[in-house]
Amino acid sequence: MFWVYILRCADGSYYTGHTDNLEMRIGQHQAGECPGYTVTRRPLELVWSQDCPTREEALSAERQIKGWSRKKKEAMMRGDWAEVSRLAQSKSAHPSTSSGRTDLLLNPPEQSRWDAN
Repeated sequence: MFWVYILRCADGSYYTGHTDNLEMRIGQHQAGECPGYTVTRRPLELVWSQDCPTREEALSAERQIKGWSRKKKEAMMRGDWAEVSRLAQSKSAHPSTSSGRTDLLLNPPEQSRWDAN
């Protein structure tokens, strides 16, 4: 089992990643053991995660989500798939901007795991 996840950083920004051990990875981020973006933006909060059957699918979903606008990520985290779709359509007219695709998400929305603290 693999996971794609989104963390809300102390500065309000989002970090998207993937892992094969979600609990351990969150702990590593919180402890500052993951070099890069999150190390200076702690504390962090897990705001969304979804399981994936393979690492390749988790990485694909991570890359897809990283290309999305903040509004589109927030709509997905709320489970507002109508808004995700609307935002995807509005981006499709501008191919040079972030990905408008929503078809790469692996699980139907009702199977996504929502972690709200």
